[in-house]
Amino acid sequence: MRAQPGAGAAASLERVIAAMAARQRHLGGRLHAEVTDRIPSYREVPRDLLDQIWHRHFQRALAVVREGTVPAPEDFGEADVARDRVDRGVPLGDGLRAFRRALSGIRDLFLAEATEHGLDPGLILDRTTCLWELADVASLQIATVHRQAEVASALSDARRRADFLRGLLYGTLSASEIHSGAAIYGLDPGRPYQAVTAVPNGDIGPDALERSLDSHGRRNGRGALFTVLDETVAGVVEAKPQIGDLEVTAGLGPPTDLAAAHRSFRSAGRLLEAARAYGLRGVYDLSDLSWRVAVVAEPELAELLLDRYLRPLEAEGEFGALIEMSVRGYLEKGRHIREVARGAHVHVNTVRYRLRRFEELTGTSLDAPDTAVELSWALAARELRTLPQSRPGPP
Repeated sequence: MRAQPGAGAAASLERVIAAMAARQRHLGGRLHAEVTDRIPSYREVPRDLLDQIWHRHFQRALAVVREGTVPAPEDFGEADVARDRVDRGVPLGDGLRAFRRALSGIRDLFLAEATEHGLDPGLILDRTTCLWELADVASLQIATVHRQAEVASALSDARRRADFLRGLLYGTLSASEIHSGAAIYGLDPGRPYQAVTAVPNGDIGPDALERSLDSHGRRNGRGALFTVLDETVAGVVEAKPQIGDLEVTAGLGPPTDLAAAHRSFRSAGRLLEAARAYGLRGVYDLSDLSWRVAVVAEPELAELLLDRYLRPLEAEGEFGALIEMSVRGYLEKGRHIREVARGAHVHVNTVRYRLRRFEELTGTSLDAPDTAVELSWALAARELRTLPQSRPGPP
């Protein structure tokens, strides 16, 4: 607890304070010009707001000079200032520079007036030390509330972005809401976008995946916007994301205008479901997965075709597995029996026998178009049940 000055010194101190108060407006004008000249971000802050905060700082400093005590950090009401500076894009470093310049001006003014009025040197030193302490305590508090305001602003922006994308992807936004949101988030309503929905593989979580996809999009210079919706990352992109080594599985809907993004999003969801079912890693659109998407979406039909084409082979044991392998190769090689035989290292007659046995067991003809389609469907359904959970590359 500092000792209080005697009556004579206290009166001298009050005269110093009165002289300082008379110079408040003049000093504030000079500091305003200096700050806006040297700290460009402060040019975005209206003059009347700067005058208000300058008045607050000045009056607090005068109270410290009068009382010889520095307020506790929690007594500094800087939250409103911090929110305003964050909203206006003023960096924390700029805010601290401006504050310290203001306190330096007040301290210089005190020293000048105290010397002019013959204030006791011991009292000058004491109050100057108080003003230094005020600068330190207030700077720490300003930094604290500024960071809190940055976090709050980031969370608020993330919520607004998520709300906009949720409405866009679920088709609940009006045309005006789409246009205003697009302007805020850098989307061009005149360009086509593709909806994307993605899930992380491995240890990466949805939030980290969103940041990675957003970073990839910015590096590629293409318009993109992502958020986390129900443990998946969803958004819109101008072009198929280039994910590099990123561990992700994603479905990519067809290009549409923003007003129809909800239709692209439904397609992206089906493609994601199919890609996950096939254990794939990467970004897949309809051209990648084609009819295999329907295999995942129609499990009853898959069961029917498995019963018709593949389960009759199971009674043949190991020979049935060889028949299935030859039939699969027959379809994959474009019905070229010699290529099937070469790949399996067997005689062509062996392949012919296996294919003929397949037709006998299933009561079908491999020459029939329907058989080729339905058998391919059945084989894809069988593949779904035997694939590992994640593998790279298209099916």
